[in-house]
Amino acid sequence: MGVAGLDHLVIAVTDYDRSIAFYRDVLGAEPVDLNYGRVGLLLPGGTQLNVHGPGATPPIRAAEPVRPGNSDICLRWDGTVEEAAAHLAAHGVEVEQGPVERIGARGAGTSLYFRDPDGSLLELITYG
Repeated sequence: MGVAGLDHLVIAVTDYDRSIAFYRDVLGAEPVDLNYGRVGLLLPGGTQLNVHGPGATPPIRAAEPVRPGNSDICLRWDGTVEEAAAHLAAHGVEVEQGPVERIGARGAGTSLYFRDPDGSLLELITYG
């Protein structure tokens, strides 16, 4: 018995519609309704991003909430780094850095870095 994996991450946004469209169209996330005025974005593979934004009133937490633009999230890309770069380009997303060699959860990989509409840093890593 113990930790089985990552369940969800919280991102904060300034514009729900813009952010939901970005994560849906660029990263394949499926929007799901949550309580307290929040939206979830279910990513391929089962991890969820809980989206906090204007008007959200989540219950009190032990820590200060994340602010828009402060997240740093690495997602595994199932394909080549060239395919990932082409996918981002097709969606008009500028690669900020990469391809660069990085060490991730599965060892050595190649990553591309880019930003979401609020400035949070996103990374796609490929292995193999």
